Amino acid sequence: MHTLNIGILAHVDAGKTSLTERLLFDTGVIDRLGSVDAGSTQTDTGDIERRRGITIRSAVASFTVGTLQVNLIDTPGHSDFISEVERALGVLDGAVLVLSAVEGVQAQTRVLMKTLRQMRLPTLIFVNKIDRAGARHEEILADVRRKLTPRIVAMNRVRQAGSPAAHTVPNSLDGPDFLDGQGSPGGPDSPGGPDSPGGPNFLDGPGSLDGLDSSGGPDFRSRVAEILAENDDALLADLVAGSLPTGDRLLAGIRGQTAAGLLHPLFFGSALTGQGVEALLGGISRLLPPAPATGEDGPRATVFAVERGGAGEKIAYLRMHSGELRARQRVTCYRRGADGGVSEDTEQITALQVIGPARGEARHLTAGNIAKIWGLSRIRVGDQVGSADGLGGRTHFAPPSLETLARPKRAEHAARLHAALVSLADQDPLIHTRAVPGEGTSVLLYGEVQKDVIAETLLNDFGVEAVFEQSRTVYVERPVGVGEACEEIDRHGRNEFFATVGLRVGPGSGAGITFRREVELGSLPRPFHRAIEDAVRQTLEQGIYGWAVTDCVVTLTRTGYAAPISTAGDFRNLTPLVLMRALDIAGTRVYEPCHAFEVEIPSDTLSAVTAELAAFGADIRESSGDTDTWLLGGDIPARRVHAFGRRLPGLTRGEGVWWSRPSGDRPVGGPAPVRERSDGNPLNRREYLRHLAQRGTAG
Repeated sequence: MHTLNIGILAHVDAGKTSLTERLLFDTGVIDRLGSVDAGSTQTDTGDIERRRGITIRSAVASFTVGTLQVNLIDTPGHSDFISEVERALGVLDGAVLVLSAVEGVQAQTRVLMKTLRQMRLPTLIFVNKIDRAGARHEEILADVRRKLTPRIVAMNRVRQAGSPAAHTVPNSLDGPDFLDGQGSPGGPDSPGGPDSPGGPNFLDGPGSLDGLDSSGGPDFRSRVAEILAENDDALLADLVAGSLPTGDRLLAGIRGQTAAGLLHPLFFGSALTGQGVEALLGGISRLLPPAPATGEDGPRATVFAVERGGAGEKIAYLRMHSGELRARQRVTCYRRGADGGVSEDTEQITALQVIGPARGEARHLTAGNIAKIWGLSRIRVGDQVGSADGLGGRTHFAPPSLETLARPKRAEHAARLHAALVSLADQDPLIHTRAVPGEGTSVLLYGEVQKDVIAETLLNDFGVEAVFEQSRTVYVERPVGVGEACEEIDRHGRNEFFATVGLRVGPGSGAGITFRREVELGSLPRPFHRAIEDAVRQTLEQGIYGWAVTDCVVTLTRTGYAAPISTAGDFRNLTPLVLMRALDIAGTRVYEPCHAFEVEIPSDTLSAVTAELAAFGADIRESSGDTDTWLLGGDIPARRVHAFGRRLPGLTRGEGVWWSRPSGDRPVGGPAPVRERSDGNPLNRREYLRHLAQRGTAG
C-alpha cells in the first residue's frame, strides 16, 4: 500500500476542519460527522480548541482510497499559529488549500498559496461552502486567478450556488464519451450525465477529465491545452500546428504538472453537504504523488508535533523520510537552537505506533509513513531523528515579531510557571522562552490570540495562573563594522579566568550566526572549544541594546590554557566579556520587523490612503489602477499594521481591502530601542562578575 501525506491549509473559518470530518466520513473512518460548533470533531481534540472552535495544534487523521493510505494533517488557520503550519510543510507530499465560496481569497489564503508555490508543493484547491448564502462561482475563479495563481483548472461547476440545493456538476471536454471513457450514452440531463449532481468523476476512466469553467466541448479542451502548453513545449508545438491533444494526453499533462507544483486543479464543493468531495477524493488519489518509499541510507525522520500523555510523558509525531525505526531502538535527535548551533541527544524509543488504518500494531516505521513514539524525554518539535541533514532547510514564514513578559499571579508559583513555559517551548520552539531576572519569563508571540491560548493552557494543563504584560515589538541587531578583542591568562589576577580567548566579530551574509576558527582545533581540548562556541551563540542572544544579534561572523583568533588548572567554565565565563567588547567596537544597528502589504482601494481615496500610509512609516513600492480601483503594495513596520488596519475603513468608506504578512526588517530611525538584559551584562565587567558570583560559578 502506498502512502500520501497531505496537509489541509486555509484562512481561519474557511471550513478545513469540517472538510477533514467529511473526508473521514465519506471514506468510512467515522460513522458520524463531527461539528466544530459542537466541539465534536476528530482533529480538534484539545479543550481550548473545542471551546474556541479553532485549530491550534496540527493533528493527524488517516483514511484509505483504494490501495492508497492518506495521512491527513489538519493545520491551524489562524495566523497566530503559523508556526504549526511551518512545521507541517516539511513533512507533506501535497496539500489541499481551502477557501470559502462566500469570503473568497483572504489574507492568510494568499500567504499560504505564495508559500506553496515557492515550495512547488503539489496543491489542490477546494472552494468550500457553495451552499451558503452569498456563495459565488465565476467571481471566485476570477479572484483565484488574480490573487493566487493564474494556472488553475477548475474541475467542476456549481448549480444553484448560495442555496441549500447547491450542487456540483462535472464539466466535459468532449461530451459524455470523453467523461467516462467507455463510450457510454447519456445526454446532459440523463442520470450520470454532465449536468446531473454526482455525475461521473473526471478520473473514473481513461481520457476522463472535468472542465475548466462553465462549459464543455472542444473550445473548453483548447483552453485546458493552452494552460498546459505554458510548461509543455511539445504540446505548444501541436497547438501551433492546429492539432488538439487527446483526453488521455491532457489528463497526463494535468497529472504531471500538478505533481510538479506548476498547475492547481480546483474543486467546488461543500463539506457540510458532501457535494464535490467525491471529486476531491479522486483528485487526491490520482493527482497528488505518493510519498517516495525508500529504505536506503540510515534512518532519517522529522518531528513535527509533540504532545503530553496522561502521565505527563512526551509523545512525538514524526515523518519517516528514509530507513526504518523500531521500538527499543536507540536513536540520536539533532536540533538547531535559536542561536543557530546544533545539539544532539541519544535516547531509546520505548514504544512506537504507526499512524493509519489497522497500522497501530505495526512494530516498525518505514519511509513515507508517520508514527507516534514514546521514550524520548528531551525531544522537541523540529528535531531531526537519525540524521542532522534536515536541519539545513529554509523557513517559510517570518519569526514571531512580538514579545511579552509572563509573571505568576501567585509569587510562589514563579518556578512552576517558568518550567511550564519551557515545556510549552518543546511543542513550539519559536516562542523561545528566556528568564528575565526580577521580571518574569519572556515569551515570543505571533499575536494576541496566541497569548490568550498560552494563558489558558498554563491554567488548564499546569495549574498556573499567569499575568502577561502588554506585547511589544521584537527587534534584532546586526554589526555595522568589525571589532576584535582578546584576554590572556594573567597569573597576577588581572584576568579572573585561567583562559585566553581572542575573538573577531563582523557582519555576516544573511546566514545567521557563523562561527569560525583561525586557530588549530588541537590548540585546546575539545570541551574548551565547545564551551567557547556555545558561549558565543548564547551571548549573541543579547547584543549592545539587548536584542538578539543576527547575520554576523564570529572568528576565534587566539586561545590558551593552563593545564591542569583551566576548566571549560573558565572559557564559558570569559567568552561573553571578550565577545561583547569586540561587538561594542564593531557597533550594531537595530532593525525592526516589517510586513509586506497590499491594499485595494477606490480610486477617489488614493490621495488620502497614500498620505496615511506615509504617516504610518510605510514605503510604497508598487502601484497600479484605473478609474475604479487602485492597488498599492510595499512595506510597513509591523508595529503599525493593526493601527493602519483600523484606519482603513474610515478612509475608504469601508471598501478598502487590506492584506499583509511578516516580511523582512528595516533599520530603526531615531534612538535605538533598548531591552532589559538577563545575562548579567558582560558590557560592564564589575556587574558581570557580580552576576557570576551570585550564581556561584566565578573562578
